[in-house]
Amino acid sequence: MGRESEPPRRFADRFAAGRLLADRVARLDPRAPVVLGLPRGGVPIAREIADRLGVAADVFVARKVGAPGYPEFGIAAIAEGLDEVIPGPHAARLGYGAARLAMLAEPERRELDRRVATYRGGRALPELRGREIVLADDGLATGVTARAALRSLRQRGPRRLIFAAPVCSPNTAAGLAGLADEVVYLLAPRDFQSVGEWYADFGQLTDADVLRLLDR
Repeated sequence: MGRESEPPRRFADRFAAGRLLADRVARLDPRAPVVLGLPRGGVPIAREIADRLGVAADVFVARKVGAPGYPEFGIAAIAEGLDEVIPGPHAARLGYGAARLAMLAEPERRELDRRVATYRGGRALPELRGREIVLADDGLATGVTARAALRSLRQRGPRRLIFAAPVCSPNTAAGLAGLADEVVYLLAPRDFQSVGEWYADFGQLTDADVLRLLDR
């Protein structure tokens, strides 16, 4: 077997990153896994992992809850199948309690429901109890969305739960250890600031892109 190549300092795009990450996931030898991508950016990653493992790819929808006036600054997250709102590390410091977070999450719940309907069209998730699940995203910054998704998936009784992302904040990756059985990544740079800086092409994906990738 040839020596595994070192990951680049910066990925060309999500597909290139996903192919490299798929090799790392394959080394864990997941048996008949269910591969799920967090839409939208995690779907190309999941697609490459699923192709490498010879299984289908699907989505698992979670949504970040942004701070008022600063939607990109995630203070909490929600996930399908999970009633509670998962607070992020900054929520308490900024004075956002459970009731306020629940109110802020309402528009995101509507968008979550819309995406589930759009991407799966009424089709149920595969049976997850007793299965090995690979949950993929294009990167891990604060990790609040991943935590919400992993918490929801854990409640479904998987045999093994693997989280995979090409690039992660080192501290955040370590913080997922209690939620995922394995955390797989290629880069955990000490100078991490944002996910997008580690991709040459980090263009936004559309619903149509997601549907095309799921049908590939």
